[in-house]
Amino acid sequence: MKVPTPISQAYQLPDGRTITLETGKLAKQADGSVVVKCGKTVLLATVVSVKEAKENVDFLPLTVDYREKFAATGKFPGGFLKREARPSDYEILVSRLIDRALRPLFPDDYHAETQVQVTLYSGDANEMPDAMACLAASAAIAVSDIPFNGPISEVRVARVNGEFVVNPTVEQMADADIDLMVAATQDSVVMVEGEMKEVSEAEMLEAIKVGHEEIKKQCQLQLDLASKVDKANPKREYSHEDSDEELYKAIDAFCYDKCREIALEGIADKQVRKEKFAAIKEAFIATLPEEEAQEKSYLIGQYFHKVEKEAVRDAILNHKVRLDGRKLNEIRPIWGEVDVLPGTHGSAVFTRGETQSLTSVTLGNKMDEQMIDGAVFEGSERFILHYNFPAFSTGEARPNRGPGRREVGHGNLALRALKPIIPTGVKNPYTIRIVSDILESNGSSSMATVCAGTLALMDAGVPIEKPVSGIAMGLISGDEGKYAVLSDILGDEDHLGDMDFKVTGTKDGITACQMDIKVNGLSYEILEEALNQAKEGRLHILEKMLEVIPEPRDDYKPNAPRIIQMTIPKDMIGAVIGKGGEVIQKLQEETGTTIVIDEVEGVGVIDIVGNNKEGIDQAIETIKQITAIPEIGNVYKGKVKTITNFGAFVEFMPGKDGLLHISEIEWRRLNSVDEVLKEGDEIEVKLIGIDPKTGKFKLSRKVLLKKPEKAEN
Repeated sequence: MKVPTPISQAYQLPDGRTITLETGKLAKQADGSVVVKCGKTVLLATVVSVKEAKENVDFLPLTVDYREKFAATGKFPGGFLKREARPSDYEILVSRLIDRALRPLFPDDYHAETQVQVTLYSGDANEMPDAMACLAASAAIAVSDIPFNGPISEVRVARVNGEFVVNPTVEQMADADIDLMVAATQDSVVMVEGEMKEVSEAEMLEAIKVGHEEIKKQCQLQLDLASKVDKANPKREYSHEDSDEELYKAIDAFCYDKCREIALEGIADKQVRKEKFAAIKEAFIATLPEEEAQEKSYLIGQYFHKVEKEAVRDAILNHKVRLDGRKLNEIRPIWGEVDVLPGTHGSAVFTRGETQSLTSVTLGNKMDEQMIDGAVFEGSERFILHYNFPAFSTGEARPNRGPGRREVGHGNLALRALKPIIPTGVKNPYTIRIVSDILESNGSSSMATVCAGTLALMDAGVPIEKPVSGIAMGLISGDEGKYAVLSDILGDEDHLGDMDFKVTGTKDGITACQMDIKVNGLSYEILEEALNQAKEGRLHILEKMLEVIPEPRDDYKPNAPRIIQMTIPKDMIGAVIGKGGEVIQKLQEETGTTIVIDEVEGVGVIDIVGNNKEGIDQAIETIKQITAIPEIGNVYKGKVKTITNFGAFVEFMPGKDGLLHISEIEWRRLNSVDEVLKEGDEIEVKLIGIDPKTGKFKLSRKVLLKKPEKAEN
């Protein structure tokens, strides 16, 4: 059988690297499949969508999975089974990046179960595959018959040494102060996520524009490829929604004004609002015959939600009144506390409106680092942040199945927000873990995590460079260019609005952001306004936080471990560890400390961890002695280790023994060593020589004793 010839299309990135799209050769039974190649990186994206939607489904059941094969970079998976298992946090985060970009662009009335899979089959340790994953997914949809308001693509924009770079290499990212993922169609930006080192709103906006210009080329690349594929033209026909125009008109006439009245009341309590809106729905249902109400219950719920949404949006857009009565740029009431959990190394509660985070900080040593074992990325991480979202935080009862994709994504955003302010080097020898438990949720719990995390770090005495606050912005847009930008959005405003834009930063600049757009055509003018309004809100929140604790504590909590870091020459690492770990194990036992040694940039870095200052000081002194270079002429206090007929071996420095010859013990002639010494004796000796060939040490005791005068004849 002849090897199929794929249909392909290619273009060049600004730095000359070529990206190629291919279809028609691999995975042909999928509705759409595309291979993306760039250097050694090879991604396969597939999409399958069932022909009919399930009954009474009013949303798109979209599943997006990004996975990496360890063979892609010539590695074995870790663990006992030696095969790829559950997705890593990194794979989950890339899956979310793709999902959040694709989901808004499927038709609103398309409800067929759809699955997108992107797999890394070949990789390069210096190439970042996540920057091409969304391009691969969108291209697979583009060459299929699945309805889609795309194409779309996603690029990474970094600023390296003052210059913007699209899809930078891993090496280039080491010098970047902006790391931004931008997703867009040819016309508008739909998603942004990234971290920055305190950059301005204008700089971030410029990075988005740079990314969008490159995305336009990648969208055209997909259109050119799809034009060559017969299956992609035309798209499939579908009918996934039942409709009852008379019922919708009846619900609109009965409910719209009532819903708007509740929206205009400005009720701050979420549960009270929910009950009032539900009462309107029940009142309408009561007007229908019981049989019709049961038969059309699904459509009633769908249409009521639509009417409620439009009524709330009208109250905000035309009356400038928000659901809880706030002004458009007003922040909800804030309170916070620190040192609320006495057994932890640091803790805080941060509450903004009906959103509350209880956050703890734990300080550990190098052995507590999180190991990263991926197909492309491996290493360790000294700053860890976990986010938990229990059901009771929204008044619900459901089983706790462990962290899902949402928890991983929200935790990662908070981590990226705080990461730039975590001190490094000698200022912070600790591995730091932050855990945020959301106790109440009504909008922007990830931003509450950022604020609570900052407070808990300061409570723990971590010398953070600057405090960070975060805010979530929303948008309601209407006809004729009318719009309203909302600060510190509620959960309902997120659900009913057109944008969820989270921004974090210090007083001097942005540290992280995450933006999802639900409408087409968001202008850069609106985006700039949202960023400037977000800055005002961030600074207000920061001011409230500093009223709780103005700066990090001068010292760590009494129950926190103390870590002293010291460096030694690389060739001395073995001496500190000793044969089979004998020296270091004994030292830890004697001093009650934990000692961790690692080679970093050609030197040995030692972390001495303990709660007892005396033990730490003793460990430091012993290590100094072990790593000290013996000098001829120096006097040492040593311990007799072994007695022989020709002398004694004395340990005069930790791990260093020298021969004290029988003739060097005393000035008088000795018949045997044990006339003067026995094993275990502590004596002072002087280093009088080092054998140049063997490196053996020669010691003397007698030179430290007074030489007897010669007897007179």
